[in-house]
Amino acid sequence: MKEIFTVCHKDAHSSARTGILELPHGRVQTPVFMPVGTNATVKAVSKDSLEEIGFEIILANTYHLYLRPGPELMEKAGGLHGFSAWKRNFLTDSGGFQVFSLAQLRKITEEGVKFQSHIDGSRHLFTPESVVNTQTKFNSDIQMQLDVCTGFGTEYKQAVKALDITSKWASRAKAEWLRRRDEGYQGMLFPIVQGNFFKDLREKSADFVSSLDLPGIAIGGLSVGEDFETYCEFLEYTAPLLPKTKPLYVMGIGTPDFILESVSAGVDMFDCVLPTRNARNGSYFTHDGPLSIKKECYKEDFSPIDSECDCKVCRQYSRAYLRHLYKNDEILSSMLASYHNLYFLNSLVKDIRKAIEEDRFSEFKDSFMRRYKGCPASD
Repeated sequence: MKEIFTVCHKDAHSSARTGILELPHGRVQTPVFMPVGTNATVKAVSKDSLEEIGFEIILANTYHLYLRPGPELMEKAGGLHGFSAWKRNFLTDSGGFQVFSLAQLRKITEEGVKFQSHIDGSRHLFTPESVVNTQTKFNSDIQMQLDVCTGFGTEYKQAVKALDITSKWASRAKAEWLRRRDEGYQGMLFPIVQGNFFKDLREKSADFVSSLDLPGIAIGGLSVGEDFETYCEFLEYTAPLLPKTKPLYVMGIGTPDFILESVSAGVDMFDCVLPTRNARNGSYFTHDGPLSIKKECYKEDFSPIDSECDCKVCRQYSRAYLRHLYKNDEILSSMLASYHNLYFLNSLVKDIRKAIEEDRFSEFKDSFMRRYKGCPASD
């Protein structure tokens, strides 16, 4: 299998690294944060704004787009890129997480998962093959295998069963993906490491997905309700078990603390809805920690959200004005807050890449987090 990932530099004091992903719609620099565009749009942010910020890849959701507008219409429109006019890369998840979290009824068998739509109650079946074919119709640049999601606290016996099904589904997904590749599809398929919070299952899953020799690997089953220390423990255990030549992707993380820990463990890719979801609720990222614009203390505060941020929101608008927008439920509030939060994370990742290239990532991480958590600098 041709490698799509080149490691450019590894930090001298951690597992952090920079790299380049070669994808059908252009190169992607790593580490990379991917904004989530569930319905082929990042909420409250235009594709022009995403390009202006500098994103090279965004995420879309297979479950939602499968239900509405449907893969057939999407294919007629020229896939995700033709439909949305976003000309850079798309990663699509398998839809498995949404089936398990949103569907009214669901039944998992070795064949696949049967579920009822959360929209209208209609019945559907996802199989590893159908999910590959749906994402192929979307013309995804990176697609994920269908897997069985298990939450924190799952019993060992149930975790074993879920891992067994996920592994079988990964093999079937690979076979279907190779068939579609022979027909001209250019996108990549990533399998998913599962095993819940049991180290022997994590090791078993890591060995299996590595043997598939697919273009990249996702580390699943994290950020599913566990505390931060447990997240770090299992990420740091799992990542070294995987090939160093493959890009590693952790799904569902999007705050500075989780991003920095993931990069430290050697992870290259991550995504999350939190930056834009929090923005719609009036929460802004700053170097001094999250800022809730709804607070009374900002009513007459004419300073920017973050004086060290050079995004157009911080350059042009005051906290007082942004609070005014939020308190009056103005649509512009969500637009500006989402732009800022995505700009902030993209700038953070650029700073991370620079720190890695200069072999000072650990120092950068510690300094950033001391300030972000409001801790005084050490002497």
